Amino acid sequence: MARSSIEWTEETWNPTTGCDKVSQGCKNCYAERMSSRLKAMGVEKYKDEFEFRMHEKTLYEPFKWSGSRLVFVNSMSDLFHEKATLEFIQKVFKVMEDTPQHTYQLLTKRPERVLELNDGLNWKKNIWMGTSVERDDVKHRINLLRKCDAKIKFLSIEPLIGRIKNIDLTGIDWVIVGGESGPGARPLKKEWVTEIKNACKEENVPFFFKQWGKPAFNVDESDPTKSKDHPQYAKGGCMLDGKVYHEMPV
Repeated sequence: MARSSIEWTEETWNPTTGCDKVSQGCKNCYAERMSSRLKAMGVEKYKDEFEFRMHEKTLYEPFKWSGSRLVFVNSMSDLFHEKATLEFIQKVFKVMEDTPQHTYQLLTKRPERVLELNDGLNWKKNIWMGTSVERDDVKHRINLLRKCDAKIKFLSIEPLIGRIKNIDLTGIDWVIVGGESGPGARPLKKEWVTEIKNACKEENVPFFFKQWGKPAFNVDESDPTKSKDHPQYAKGGCMLDGKVYHEMPV
């Protein structure tokens, strides 16, 4: 477990590490870069760098945490990777079930595997399920997510690298949008963000705009959240039409 700098969560928990690229959103994967650094630092968990691995020793960390936490599960991996066994995934779900004081945010680019395993998983109300949708050609992931039994379903539209047309938010409880940051970041256009924000407003879905990614992508030159001294600092700033949107599901 580690305190997270990700604006929409509080902690990260990685019972698995490593992944494989499945779509254009994976091109500049921050987790892959971070895994290389952690291996170079001698961190045992990342000795195989970005090869997919399951970590039994990490499973029971949530039992040690005090209070209640908002936890992003697998910031460095995808729990629904093809190499993750049903038995191990069920162990992760059992830990989440047995620590109801915490809220867990799972995110995958493989919602088809979520559906495949859905009936063998215990979807408690503290387990949120999300899928990544970076541009229009992977919009079908939303339909797959809708069919799973998670009580809270959300979209991580990050990095948003192209327009998503006529997005259907039926059955979706939360939408996160963000621009790409880091080396080789691809541009974010304001009209792409606004179109999604308006769809959220029409469907009464909480909208969380995480970041522009790079200052050059932010059309508002005076956005104060570009500054690291600002309490709501985000990479490239996070204001949209003069407002910070950090809405969360009820």
